[in-house]
Amino acid sequence: MKRAIYPGSFDPVTNGHCDVVERARKLFDEVIVAVAHNDEKQPLFSLEERLDLLKQTVGRIDNVRIAQFDGLLVEFARTEKAAAVIRGLRAVSDFEFEFQMALMNRKLEGSVETIFLMPKEEYTYLSSRLVKEIARLGGDVSEFVPGIVIVALDKKFKR
Repeated sequence: MKRAIYPGSFDPVTNGHCDVVERARKLFDEVIVAVAHNDEKQPLFSLEERLDLLKQTVGRIDNVRIAQFDGLLVEFARTEKAAAVIRGLRAVSDFEFEFQMALMNRKLEGSVETIFLMPKEEYTYLSSRLVKEIARLGGDVSEFVPGIVIVALDKKFKR
């Protein structure tokens, strides 16, 4: 079985994330959407909330599993017997950072490949950070996130 891991913070999951998961699912038998647990970041949504939002969105796609991980991504990939790590690229500005990470991961674990996938053009400008900012200021994010995320954002910003 060819398995891939799509890691991220998913704070919150966006339509761009969903698009990348669907694209990855066409290439692999199983895709693990892995939420990174990082005590140094202050996410809007708790780890449990992010896992739940993912389960209610991309977790409903056949052979997509939602998980969390701590520590090195390559260790998690080795534990899960994953052949690849999926990374979404929106713009050239993403490439430099992602390229460095891919090379470091290859150095740490040569058997895990990094696959870069681009989302649909309409999602290339989209980021969780921008979605949170628009929602915080009272803007409409319905084009950018699944419906369940809109509800969650409204609760966070008390609307």
